[in-house]
Amino acid sequence: MIRSLGAAAGVLGAAGLGTLIYANRVELNRFTLRQAEVTVPGFDGQLRLLHISDIHYVPGQWQKYDWLQKLATLEPDLVVNTGDNLSDRRAIREVLSALEPLLDVPGCFVPGSNDYYAPRLKNPLKYFTGPSTLHPNAKTLPTEELFGAFEAAGWANLTNAHTAARIAGLDLEFSGVDDPHLELDEFTGWPNTEPQLRIGVAHAPQRRVLETFADSGADLVLAGHTHGGQVCLPSLGKGSGRALVTNCDLPARHAQGLHTLRRSDGGRTHVHVSAGLGTSAKAPVRLFCPPEATLLTIQGG
Repeated sequence: MIRSLGAAAGVLGAAGLGTLIYANRVELNRFTLRQAEVTVPGFDGQLRLLHISDIHYVPGQWQKYDWLQKLATLEPDLVVNTGDNLSDRRAIREVLSALEPLLDVPGCFVPGSNDYYAPRLKNPLKYFTGPSTLHPNAKTLPTEELFGAFEAAGWANLTNAHTAARIAGLDLEFSGVDDPHLELDEFTGWPNTEPQLRIGVAHAPQRRVLETFADSGADLVLAGHTHGGQVCLPSLGKGSGRALVTNCDLPARHAQGLHTLRRSDGGRTHVHVSAGLGTSAKAPVRLFCPPEATLLTIQGG
């Protein structure tokens, strides 16, 4: 009996170690391009929008570097970056170089907490008790250098700000907020134009922020932060597994991909949550949730 229990424990231990190695060595670098269509009633045109998020770059991540550079070959009309670009202050040159081809495309961005502060080691089980909190001794990251480079390339900084732009022959309005996870968000409204499409942008998809965007007339809201659950249960269908946590108040079933919100005016707002391209440097594993970017085709209907 004792031998049988010992053998069973050994098998379980080996299986656990194998899963951890797979999550770190394989799944972490199984970069995936998602494609989805968004139909907006009354929208007269078509827009190819590339949504990137949660790069969490660490120096020497060359597979991620190469994959990021190749995204420009998709020829999107617009790039939206929903934050958490860094996981190490020494990574800034490499991440800007990796993004250089995309910086030639019209774009916009908002911050995540890991654009301001470096990650720290945490007990992963605490995510089951609620969203993570900022450590009082968190080290700062070179935020101004990163965002200065984005702005110099022409990307719009939507940190508690709004703007209008004509892209791909379409009149667009954007409104963004600083990271809701750090409670820095402040909705500033929309430009006073006559847009064909309104896009809201945030890092963490807190429901209060999504609902504010929706009730103010956003057609589409983009966010990241959740990592799609990062470590998920396997799914019988195609795609990622089932998320257990979101690190915010968004339901786990909406940890990644598209869902809709009903607005106070009776209309609907599309919400896209990216599972992101990386993880914190202190938790470098993904399971049944490969890193991703998403190409959204927005069209009328």
